Amino acid sequence: SIVLLLAALTAVIWANSPWAGTYYALSHLDIGTHFAGRQYHLTLDHWVKDGLMAVFFFVVGLEIKREILTGELSSRRKAILPVMAAIGGAMVPALAYFAFNPDGPAANGWAVPMATDIAFALGLLALFGKRVPIGLKVFLTALAIVDDLLAVIVIALFYTEQISVGPLILAALLLALLAVISRSSHRSSGIFLGLSVVIWACVFLSGIHATIAGVLIALTVPVRASIEPARFFDIICKHMALLKEQTLTRESMIRDKKQRRAIEQVFLTAREMMPAGVTLEENLHSIQAFLILPLFALFAAGVTIDQSTMAGFPSPVSSGIIAGLVLGKPVGICLFSYLAFLSGRAEMPRGMNWGQLLGASCLGGIGFTMSIFISELAFDNNVMIDDAKIAIFTASILAAVSGALILHKTLPRPEKTR
Repeated sequence: SIVLLLAALTAVIWANSPWAGTYYALSHLDIGTHFAGRQYHLTLDHWVKDGLMAVFFFVVGLEIKREILTGELSSRRKAILPVMAAIGGAMVPALAYFAFNPDGPAANGWAVPMATDIAFALGLLALFGKRVPIGLKVFLTALAIVDDLLAVIVIALFYTEQISVGPLILAALLLALLAVISRSSHRSSGIFLGLSVVIWACVFLSGIHATIAGVLIALTVPVRASIEPARFFDIICKHMALLKEQTLTRESMIRDKKQRRAIEQVFLTAREMMPAGVTLEENLHSIQAFLILPLFALFAAGVTIDQSTMAGFPSPVSSGIIAGLVLGKPVGICLFSYLAFLSGRAEMPRGMNWGQLLGASCLGGIGFTMSIFISELAFDNNVMIDDAKIAIFTASILAAVSGALILHKTLPRPEKTR
């Protein structure tokens, strides 16, 4: 979250400095190629937002699938509270935005205040250290993941203007092939990467936002071991016994085919026991956190703040976003959480109380990454986009401060050491 914040501040300072021209020239730098007499190119900021952000959505997809199959969303009892809270945290902010923008081009931004920035929300929660009960961390993480799922659905359904069927059919066929390869014991990272790039290109050409390809590809990746534990132990023990019977050195397997085959089987079996989704999620986390999201913030957060930009602030657009994130989020999360408890199917996570839930729901109003992303899809007018970004910055700061203050009051005090 600190790196992301520094990238956003750099963008704002750069866009309002004497070198602002360089910032915008770099953002609009054309990068591409030509093939068979046709040109294929995008500006640098579009490569980041449509290309690199697909990797971000791929990791989001892996997190969603993992939570649904094996985590906090894997059973109805576990899932009911964060799912209901996320639905309320999406619906009420959207309604709050509509109250300010019932019609016209501005109404298209209704989804901007729906999103929660999981990095900032969890980063701020982490500042409280051991004072935070595990139940609160789990609740906020699960809520943010369901929130991401809702954002993905909204982008796919409501921010796709025209669909080209041919590339979409090809993408579906390649996704089916990728699913088969991902579950094969002979899967190759090279083939997986190559097919993923082609699927991304097909989704991009279909008219659906290219980042959705990341989520679709993630759904083909196993998040459970592809071999039963009993068979894993049988194979490992068999080949380990064979290796122990022989003289194994650092060079012996070069000449001894039996040793080499046994070592290969141990390696391949261990790889089958390690879920591919978990490995990819862990390996890509640092790339996403320290490269992709900061680059997105650098190219998306640059807003020229001058007299003309601030002349109409707050406008109905910015008022709707601020109201949705700062007020709509906590009201929606708390109201729908109460309804979940009222149904008798949900229970308060261990160590958590209503005050802490309110504090966490305020942190849900930190929109930032996803809100900025959706605002650029929602509006064609640069004035509206800049207005929305300033509102997102303002609302995220207010949500962070209010959430931190409430949590400071409601979390248990740290024990004093003598």
